[in-house]
Amino acid sequence: MVNEAIEGAKAALRLEARAARAGLDHNERAEAAALAAGHFFDAVTLAPTDVVAVYWRIRDELDCQPILVRLMDSNQTVVLPVVQGPEEPLDLRVWEQGASLYEAGFGTLAPSELAPRAEPDVIVMPLLGFDRHGTRLGYGGGYYDRTLAALSKKPKLIGLAFAAQELAEIPRESHDVPLDAVVTEAGIRHFGPSA
Repeated sequence: MVNEAIEGAKAALRLEARAARAGLDHNERAEAAALAAGHFFDAVTLAPTDVVAVYWRIRDELDCQPILVRLMDSNQTVVLPVVQGPEEPLDLRVWEQGASLYEAGFGTLAPSELAPRAEPDVIVMPLLGFDRHGTRLGYGGGYYDRTLAALSKKPKLIGLAFAAQELAEIPRESHDVPLDAVVTEAGIRHFGPSA
């Protein structure tokens, strides 16, 4: 059941977060992506066998490519998400070194439909906004919520955003899985019991 008051509050916060993100200039964006990648690799320990889900940037999201390139160069198993349908979880396809990427809707690129699938140990996800409690504000389509519910294990969830996208407080519903950490150009912040 949808809580109209919470959905209304989230819609207003989405507008605020979009405006903050849109206000950043091109030079700030490129520098922020490089700084965030450095913070990610300084603070996130990955086992050689870990599967890492990343994303292909759309619109004015923080560019994940510096992280993606370094993961691929180190032979880490990488999966990219593909939208299957409006009520479906994301299809997580392995991107193997040298394999082509194809248009996958919404301005994203993804491995072929024939690519193997894998459940991630770590998910690096784009954000519209986040708060000090690790609550993530997405676009409202529920793709990551459905994906997390469909996985057989709980991966480590790391949001990737500009520091300007931090919001004072985001209402959290029962299906909203909090982030374990968020990485921005300013650093990394951990959430939860071990934070």
